[in-house]
Amino acid sequence: MIQQNRPVVSLGMVLATTNALSQLPQHEIQRALARHRSGDWGDCCPADADANDAALQTGDRLLSVYHTAEGIKFWVLTVADRSVTNVLLPGDY
Repeated sequence: MIQQNRPVVSLGMVLATTNALSQLPQHEIQRALARHRSGDWGDCCPADADANDAALQTGDRLLSVYHTAEGIKFWVLTVADRSVTNVLLPGDY
């Protein structure tokens, strides 16, 4: 996990599924995007965190996992070319 104050990930266009927008508070989405942008991968497993750290160098996709205060799990996924970042629930994938 990188966790720096400065952005390490370009988010590109930020999109969210209808399901995510209806279930996730806007402030929690914004907080998760800020964490993702800074290299804080949230609650993803160690292997995915390592893959994300490597992807910063190799240009592969990035996947972060977060939970709302109410315990709703959601993902922030940035595509390999960094043109789009998606906010979605696991069931939306």
